[in-house]
Amino acid sequence: MNTSDNSLYAGAALVDTTPPLGTVINGDFVPHYATKIHDPLFAKALVLQNKDTSLVFVVVDICVMGQELLDKTKKRISQSLGIPASHILISSTHTHAAGAVEEVHFVQADLAYRSQLPGRICEAVEAAHKSLQPAEIAFGKVSAPEHVRCRRYHMAEDYESLNPVTGKPDQVKTNPFGVEDKVKGSVSTPDRELSFMAVRGKDGHWISVLANYGLHYVGDWENGTISADYFGYFCRALMKRLEADEHFVGILSNGTSGDVNIWDFIQPGTYPKEHFAKSEFIGEDLASRLVNAVPYLVWEDQPRLAALQEDLSLRRRMPTEMELEHARRIIAKGGLENLVPNAEGWIKLYAREQLLLAEYPAELALPIQCFQVGVGRIGALPGEIFASTGLKLKKSIDGPYFTIGLANGNVGYIPPAKELEMGGYETWRCRISNLSKEAEEDIVNCLVRVAEGVFGDEG
Repeated sequence: MNTSDNSLYAGAALVDTTPPLGTVINGDFVPHYATKIHDPLFAKALVLQNKDTSLVFVVVDICVMGQELLDKTKKRISQSLGIPASHILISSTHTHAAGAVEEVHFVQADLAYRSQLPGRICEAVEAAHKSLQPAEIAFGKVSAPEHVRCRRYHMAEDYESLNPVTGKPDQVKTNPFGVEDKVKGSVSTPDRELSFMAVRGKDGHWISVLANYGLHYVGDWENGTISADYFGYFCRALMKRLEADEHFVGILSNGTSGDVNIWDFIQPGTYPKEHFAKSEFIGEDLASRLVNAVPYLVWEDQPRLAALQEDLSLRRRMPTEMELEHARRIIAKGGLENLVPNAEGWIKLYAREQLLLAEYPAELALPIQCFQVGVGRIGALPGEIFASTGLKLKKSIDGPYFTIGLANGNVGYIPPAKELEMGGYETWRCRISNLSKEAEEDIVNCLVRVAEGVFGDEG
């Protein structure tokens, strides 16, 4: 590598992370197990480097990964390549058809799969680093409003949506299946942009595209299926449409999609209903729009690279002793072995969550990270971020910018204060939704501060 100037070098690689049949699957209230593999899963790595700085982006086809697991994985990468952990971003796509490495609700972590995943992530980063070559980058974005819908709805006055934690009615209903006739309108507006950072060799051949879209997942498959969901379809379509060679690594990261999905409860019937037909349609459409924007990109071959991370101290919403006693009485009645995820089952499930959450510390430190790549910046937050949060960040941070969610850990849903007051599934207090009402505003302010600081940091 020529270290006499600030020329950019880039490398990308992917490693198969497909779990074996029988592996526990995350993504539902109760466990499912892998019975068929529809398409492979990957850990995809992109490494950018100049004479002073290296940045690592990793996106894994998986539902969620916790901070403890990822901190250990970053340590292995740092020991192998000498890259600081603060300069490494590892995130989950949030496909709900992948192996479980974290316990979520009644779904346990598959310990065998958990033990294998860090090594495969490290292998992908090492392979990407080994393939470093002279490169250039460009940022772009396209409008893709048709595929994102706020999944939180205001309902008719005669409909009551019970909160299983408080026992009181919520003001909103998430995913109102079966009561579509009671829907009045969605609560908020999704982020309708597909943002991306394109990377190609100095000779013009494609190395990678790191894209970002705020769509939760699609989920048009049978339980027990292993699939990368629409994220995989997008990447395969992108390779084909770019006419890239087999070394190209297409990457789609999850944006600010905590309150967004594809299901239309107001005007249903837009998409085909066959298994994977919707995922394929959306993936193909997004890839086509991105490729159409390529001729208008402005390329940089000596971009400044930098990274900053700040650990933000936040408080949790913890159950009171009275609430814990109520939860104990519910659990003492039994019936957990045959729990069904319905209104009655949720009461038992969330009673258990209160008892488990009570063992957590009342405060936690959240990693807030931002990368600078030339004119653009990329933020990383460790949870399921609401669209309004992502839009606030885009408005507050100058230049090309997007937020990667479920990055460097997972604290679950992070509702803005007004959303928390309205209730709904994403706000129900549990191990994956427990931050204080001030947390979202504190996170936005912190990430804006870090994004501003990254320009002054020397990497």
